[in-house]
Amino acid sequence: MAKATKKAAPKKAAAKKAAPAKKAAPAKKASAKAPAKKAAAKKAAPAKKAAPKKAAAKKSARKPNAAFMAPLQPSGPLAEVIGNKALPRTEIVKKVWDYIKKNDLQDKKNKRMINADAKLKPLFGKNQISMFELAKIVNNHVVK
Repeated sequence: MAKATKKAAPKKAAAKKAAPAKKAAPAKKASAKAPAKKAAAKKAAPAKKAAPKKAAAKKSARKPNAAFMAPLQPSGPLAEVIGNKALPRTEIVKKVWDYIKKNDLQDKKNKRMINADAKLKPLFGKNQISMFELAKIVNNHVVK
């Protein structure tokens, strides 16, 4: 029976080691007051950070690339959709998208596909294109 008591002794030692872990729990109660102080500090901090952000916004103002802003003359089929006025490439693509959305030409099942109507068929050269092909088609129908 002496052997049984020797085995029981290590178990009691393990139980004693676990006891200090229970003492750590009351420390959480003492730290309950700390979040209130942190919240007050957080409220004051954003006011200090707001001023540097405004200065950084003025500093990082980007100018558009001149190649995108150069007016381009649309060809005949493209002029029927967006008008005959020379526009920058970005505005041409916006107007084509406005026409597509106004006439509900996006495919219902696959929103990436654009269906051609009577005006867009000569521009696209087929009944349906992908939205990723649109920039290429616009590029082929403008004159510098």
